[in-house]
Amino acid sequence: MLCHISAARRGHFLWLVPFLWTLALGLWGLSRDDSVWRDEAATWQVAGRSAGDIWNMLGNVDAVHGLYYLLMHGLFGVFGASTTTLRLPSVLAVAAAAACVALIGRRLGGFWTGLGGGLALGLLPAVQFYLQEGRPYALVAAGAGLSTLLLVSLLGSTDGSTDGSGPGSRGGSGPGRRAWPRWTAYGSTVLVCALLNWLSLLILPAHAVTLWWVRAGRGVWLRWAAYGAGALAGALPLILFSRGQSDQVSWIPPLTWHMLIGPGILLAVGGLAARADRPDRTRLSVAAVGLPLLAVPQLGLIGLSLVQPLFLDRYVLFSMVGLALLIGAALGAAVRACAPRFPRTADLLVPGVVGVAALALLPVELGKRAPASRVDDVLAVAGEVARLKQDGDAVVFVPAARRDTALVSPGAFTGLSDLALARTPVASATLKGEEAEPARIRAALLAQRRVLLVTDAAKVAKAPSAERDKTKAAVLREHFAVVEDRQVRGRRVTVYERRG
Repeated sequence: MLCHISAARRGHFLWLVPFLWTLALGLWGLSRDDSVWRDEAATWQVAGRSAGDIWNMLGNVDAVHGLYYLLMHGLFGVFGASTTTLRLPSVLAVAAAAACVALIGRRLGGFWTGLGGGLALGLLPAVQFYLQEGRPYALVAAGAGLSTLLLVSLLGSTDGSTDGSGPGSRGGSGPGRRAWPRWTAYGSTVLVCALLNWLSLLILPAHAVTLWWVRAGRGVWLRWAAYGAGALAGALPLILFSRGQSDQVSWIPPLTWHMLIGPGILLAVGGLAARADRPDRTRLSVAAVGLPLLAVPQLGLIGLSLVQPLFLDRYVLFSMVGLALLIGAALGAAVRACAPRFPRTADLLVPGVVGVAALALLPVELGKRAPASRVDDVLAVAGEVARLKQDGDAVVFVPAARRDTALVSPGAFTGLSDLALARTPVASATLKGEEAEPARIRAALLAQRRVLLVTDAAKVAKAPSAERDKTKAAVLREHFAVVEDRQVRGRRVTVYERRG
């Protein structure tokens, strides 16, 4: 038991406990009943292309995810395409972020602060969603944890303290150790995160607030500014180029008041937890690190969204590292308050609270691991297509983006003629391919006896807006009759036969 091991000894493996805990949470139900939703389908189908094809595609679409796609291309090439290969990098990334939280918390607030914060990260509902997601946001959270840990170590080494085990210790390795390798690692980590999602650069103003809070010296400010500017300069070409692809986020709705409820709750919880740390400006505290890391990205994204709608919580998932640190600070303060009167109870407080929280959040945990937690499932509808298709059938997709089903599960569509497709996604260097003109689509449909339509389920479907999609719907409605209609996990496949 942890309570029977000295603080010095148990501190050496403290990071391992949250790492393994978060890893276990991530591996639990990893396949989500063998489901893959539309966002993950983009990762899957792009990762299966050659590196050259991916590079060509990035010139037209999804440049912001280019580094992530190339990473997943390498993993798919080594381990094969599967839901495990798709999601395990995110699981490992959040586990690494939890380890960083534990190390930061222990350095600034003591053993129980580190343990509580590290264990809390994987239980946060927003984190649980992206813990098992084949997208880059968990990797950015890991980078945020690492860059913050590096910054804390650099700030801690500016004084002569070498203990680093007690609450509020500035810690560090002593002033004699050369700092440039850690500054280089800091700047490199920020840059890699920016190449995965350039909105992660909001971590720089968050760290600036921390430097202001602790009255960092001029030398620290200059080094932070230099390495931060280097990261910004490295990401600037991607930022400028991706602005030309801004139509990809045109679907994000404008900011409304009800969208601010979630961030407001997070900031309120974080603020209350920060008070438990009794922050002041004479020491580097958990509050000085965690509160800016939580608040600045959230507020920064809100500010950017007033100019262009960009408000999606996944873009600032990394701010949950700050919330976990603050929760750890509150738990550490509770342990210190209990210890003088109830020493045995104090040692059980953090494990007990985490256990109760895990049980209380069980419905959330089960829900996030169910296919219904996502808007659709491209694999499920592919199975329906395989069962319904017949020799000589054709297929159309409304909207064209629903072609992702065929791109992820090409075997299910073997023998079907994709009537609307003029150039494949690989040949056109796009995600969904290029379709023929409406007149050609109409003629091709009228030449068919039997057509399968793959689209969204009725509860999530939107009326066709593109002329090609309107043509498909009109021809099927006017000249064909429905003979089969299946809806499964947010997608729909309808079989039409020609009238007369």
